[in-house]
Amino acid sequence: MSIYREYDIRGIFEKELNEATITRLGEALAQEIKPFGNVVAVGYDARSHSPILFEYLSAGLNAGGMSVLGMGMVLTPVNYFCNYQSFDGITPCASVMITGSHNPSEYNGFKITINKTPFFGESIYALGRKIASMPTPLKCERNVIEIDALSRYKEYMISAFSHLRGMKERIVYDCGNGVAGLAIEDIFRELGLNAKGIYVDPDGTFPNHHPDPSEEHNLEDIKKLLEEEGDIAFAYDGDADRIAVLTHKNNIKGDIMALLYALKMDKPTVIGEVKCSQVMYDTLRERGATAVMYKTGHSNLKVKMKELGADLACEVSGHVFFADRYFGYDDAIYATLRMLELLWQGTDLDAEIAKLPQVFSTEEIKVATTESEKFLLIDKLKELLKNPPADFPAIREIIQVDGVRVIFDKGWGLVRASNTTPVLVTRFESTDQNEALRYEKALNALIVEAQNQLKA
Repeated sequence: MSIYREYDIRGIFEKELNEATITRLGEALAQEIKPFGNVVAVGYDARSHSPILFEYLSAGLNAGGMSVLGMGMVLTPVNYFCNYQSFDGITPCASVMITGSHNPSEYNGFKITINKTPFFGESIYALGRKIASMPTPLKCERNVIEIDALSRYKEYMISAFSHLRGMKERIVYDCGNGVAGLAIEDIFRELGLNAKGIYVDPDGTFPNHHPDPSEEHNLEDIKKLLEEEGDIAFAYDGDADRIAVLTHKNNIKGDIMALLYALKMDKPTVIGEVKCSQVMYDTLRERGATAVMYKTGHSNLKVKMKELGADLACEVSGHVFFADRYFGYDDAIYATLRMLELLWQGTDLDAEIAKLPQVFSTEEIKVATTESEKFLLIDKLKELLKNPPADFPAIREIIQVDGVRVIFDKGWGLVRASNTTPVLVTRFESTDQNEALRYEKALNALIVEAQNQLKA
């Protein structure tokens, strides 16, 4: 059951993701999809075992009565894109992306969309319980139709951003040997952009650095290239649904990206996760926008966007979701082109960031715990915050949308349980650096107290 996570299914190839499990997954998924149709689009990332998992999954889907549209190696956003396309009159009613995202090369996983909606949370856990008691399906006739979804996606982007053709800014980018290079190279070339990439060839062993642009040390090479040859830089994770944007002055996190994107929208509704800066929420509201705080997780945000009819959503880690002029999912290539569009329109990114209130923010700080304890710790922490120690900073408000976000006089602190790993994730922010450290120290002490009480 450990492979069934909040947002996807993820594990180690062969050890957990083996033929018996994945063919059963395919057959069980087919039953979930059947009320909406019988065609599923399936793609995979650059990992060496992804094509093998494609064969296992397709066999199970076929056994469950599904036809499979095989995309081959693609970006996760291409997989999502297929849900809005027809191929020779055939329209998929679901899609599955086989990807380990930014995890180490021995990992892989499955991101599932049914009827244009993420399949996640309790639906995934229930599927896991069902699969555990299923026999391996009998082999049946293979029904896989090969499609060229990648070319369709690139054509869409080139058409939608044809106005950027020939812009002069020097663009540098790092694909991290993930799949982003399959699309971004051709798009930049067709638009006649002055662009230079590194690590663009897909290689699931990730020989140059780990494909996680939210980690600063993975950006060393692109920063050097930016300094020497670029005006703006982009970096991508392994499956190209997360982005890092860098200028000579700023590493622009997802929440500040959202502020920049929203500049050209008329009173948008923007959803942020609980880790987003208060500056984002306050600035959006000052501009007349609607700003909504919600749970972390790409599936949570996509569902909330649809519910509210929101224009934009973001995570600090670089997931950016556009419903404004797009389909409402996280797509690092689309986010790249929208950022370039801001430059084309004359926006000075660094000048806009300089206008924002200065705050001191920590990166995400992770506290190791166990799968069984992490949510219990959050419950215990909520209990302790009802009657905090006498020297605890004054609390103005406690937001419990996802974990606990404690609002203090000059900032906030967040503690939430990761839905994908056995850790608590913390983040702190203040207009005063000393206060940010004080909030961090106070909440960390309370976490230790919660751990001690659970052990007692």
